[in-house]
Amino acid sequence: MIPLPVREIARLCPGKLETASGAEQVSGVQIDSRRIKPGDLFVAVRSGEAFTAEALERGAAASLVPEDALAALAALGRAVRGRASARVVGITGSVGKTSTKDILAGLCAPHARTVAAEASYNAELGVPLTLCRLEADTEICIVELAMRGFGQIAELCEIAQPDIGVITSITPVHLEFVGSLDGVARAKAELIQALPDGAPVIVPTEAPALEPFLDDRLDVVRFGPGGDVTLESFEPPRLVARVGGVQVELEVSFTAAHQAANTLPALAAYRALGLPLAEAGRGAAEIEFSRLRGEEIPLDGGGMLINDCWNANPASMEASLANLRARAEGRRTVAMLGEMAELGPDAEEYHRQVGREAAGVDLLIAIGPLARGYVEGAGGGIWAETVEEGIAELESRLQPGDIVLVKASRALGLEAVGEALTSVRAA
Repeated sequence: MIPLPVREIARLCPGKLETASGAEQVSGVQIDSRRIKPGDLFVAVRSGEAFTAEALERGAAASLVPEDALAALAALGRAVRGRASARVVGITGSVGKTSTKDILAGLCAPHARTVAAEASYNAELGVPLTLCRLEADTEICIVELAMRGFGQIAELCEIAQPDIGVITSITPVHLEFVGSLDGVARAKAELIQALPDGAPVIVPTEAPALEPFLDDRLDVVRFGPGGDVTLESFEPPRLVARVGGVQVELEVSFTAAHQAANTLPALAAYRALGLPLAEAGRGAAEIEFSRLRGEEIPLDGGGMLINDCWNANPASMEASLANLRARAEGRRTVAMLGEMAELGPDAEEYHRQVGREAAGVDLLIAIGPLARGYVEGAGGGIWAETVEEGIAELESRLQPGDIVLVKASRALGLEAVGEALTSVRAA
């Protein structure tokens, strides 16, 4: 991190600041005492005050118990961002933002000193923590911007000050808070409104709800069918795209068609950063996706677990089911689907819609009250009220060689299924 003087931290962040003997500046920021490195600032969030002594013992230059933890982290992120010369790419969207961030980071890394958000560090804690990793020589910073209502992306942009904006998609998410697809677009468009004049903004061709927010103030780049960046072919591991009239060939590390689609906005941002299209493939084979996003884990008898349980909404469910079928290669298909959260008054119909997409899967196990809609839409399947019941149903029916998709909204905690399957395999 670009160092911050302790005296400036005291001014920016009201609260209880304890400084190690002789420390005059901090060189990193952490909210988990287990991750402390010498010279870091430990910021106590929620119950973190109990770990300040441990952080200092681990070598922290200072510990802070702030009056307002979110405001303190925002102030720290803003201070580091203000000292940095890196260009900041802000990525948001209903689906695909984490994977697009991961792909863009992989493409950029061979050409420029790049910092990208860790995992899904995409909200009030994660965005400042990403900015607090910037060094004086960092050239590119990729931040992910999440929302659960109006005004949140605007607040994150005020901290991150993005130079380039990417909106991956506009689909039904967080409808409990924004009401409609137009509301989703309005919330995501806060990124567009935060960009400086002339900045590139990268948007899908098939997102009409975004059109009212686009004008000549910005350099609008469209990806998808008929756009500035299009997918010509994808036969793993070879991906061919056309980027501003230039054909780009990549040898990629993934097989899922929806990740090929996520590569398009990443390539558009890569070009907007001025990086060489002819060398875009240098980092493609090394792309690493954040955990629980389509992880493929071998199972007994040539089977496979597709662990995609980080989060879920109708569009990502349909994409994952399509990937399950594509990866089956003659194996019996099993879909273990937990309910989707925050879909508002039409939630039951959205679950039935996903169920219709799941029709034809050899074994469907649906978890949670709303997940009854999957069984209804599919015309059959097994319903379980809890994750534990669902695991029991799966374990009693799993056969060697099965390919198993596990996916649900984050709150359901469906990663327990992957842990159970892995432990069974290990045994």
